[in-house]
Amino acid sequence: MTVAADLADERLVRSKGLSGAVDGIWRRLRGGDLGSLPVVVGLAIICVVFYSLEPRFLSSFSLVNILTYAAPVGIIALGIVLVLLLGEIDLSVGSVSGMGAAVMSVLVVRESQSVLVGILAGIGVGVLVGLVYALLFTKLGIPSFVFSLGGLLGFQGVLLYLLGSEGTINLPSDSGLIEFTRFSYLTGAAAYALVAVVVALYVLGGLWTIRQRKRAELSAPSAVGLAVKAALLAAGLAGLTYYLGIDRGWSYLFLLFVALVVLMDLALRRTRWGRHVFAVGGNEEAARRSGVKVTRIYVSVFVLTSTLAALGGVLGAGLQTSVSQATGTTDTNLTAIAAAVIGGTSLFGGRGSAYAALLGIIVLQAIQSGLNIVGVDSSVRFMVTGAVLLLAVAIDSVARRARSSSGRG
Repeated sequence: MTVAADLADERLVRSKGLSGAVDGIWRRLRGGDLGSLPVVVGLAIICVVFYSLEPRFLSSFSLVNILTYAAPVGIIALGIVLVLLLGEIDLSVGSVSGMGAAVMSVLVVRESQSVLVGILAGIGVGVLVGLVYALLFTKLGIPSFVFSLGGLLGFQGVLLYLLGSEGTINLPSDSGLIEFTRFSYLTGAAAYALVAVVVALYVLGGLWTIRQRKRAELSAPSAVGLAVKAALLAAGLAGLTYYLGIDRGWSYLFLLFVALVVLMDLALRRTRWGRHVFAVGGNEEAARRSGVKVTRIYVSVFVLTSTLAALGGVLGAGLQTSVSQATGTTDTNLTAIAAAVIGGTSLFGGRGSAYAALLGIIVLQAIQSGLNIVGVDSSVRFMVTGAVLLLAVAIDSVARRARSSSGRG
């Protein structure tokens, strides 16, 4: 959408009220600015279909499990969102997650190191991989598809080597990592207090935005609109907190995932680094001529992508209580990539949001959980996931074409 179109939408809203707002939304949709609408509609359809087949799908127990088990791969998908924003790809995130988990488990179980040391070492593996990838890309000019494909195979071999003939390493049952990922939940008064804090921060952020835009003599959102949105947010979170509390409440693991998404979203939208990421993904040469340190952006993104992959692998190992030869295999790899794309991140670079990882992985985990509850064979899950991924890419392609046509118009 152009600046002129945005201003036209704002004038339309002021002059026609609610009908003007609806017209503005329709203009954005016609212009290809779909946002999170397709994935939200898709999630609603998934819930309706599986609930009609088996009401247990929307039980408190089921929803807690969906959110908890979505978190580790969701963290990996968050890294994929970053690299896709640059128009690149990392096919090895699954293998990196498995290797990081293996390093952690070997140090904790075989070398009798503390869990903290093991976790830091596992994450450090991700940092090292990201630095190597950045060197291969920026200094040698090797395409990301090529070196990440090599990493997918090579790091899976490292996983097998570290596990040795045993093939599986079971983590200690009294491990703090297992306690955090499997048995730590927030419920009761503490959960509602967290809801209050989240809503308060949302309001403060909105008021700050209004103040900054007015100070810059730009059109600012309405304070009344902010109040309505805050009330809806509070009601939704409080209702969900109550419902999840019927079972175990909010998983600490899922809350960590959400916190990482929010922090990454703020970094992408509110910092110079984030603006430069979008600039490089939109047009690298134009960004370079504008003074953007393109090499630094690539290094930071590749390091973050591999680091988040290793972190997701370590947390996933805690959730599964072990590391095996299947840890971080193709299923994990493709699920993370699919989640980022299904959540709304463009494969063509320059468009996306940190929340794409959150929405996309919830959709995929909901599909998996629903198919398991209704007793469908796992082969169908792969076919359904592939179909959903293809649909998401098709929507992105059509929206991109619409934006291009709108820009020419």
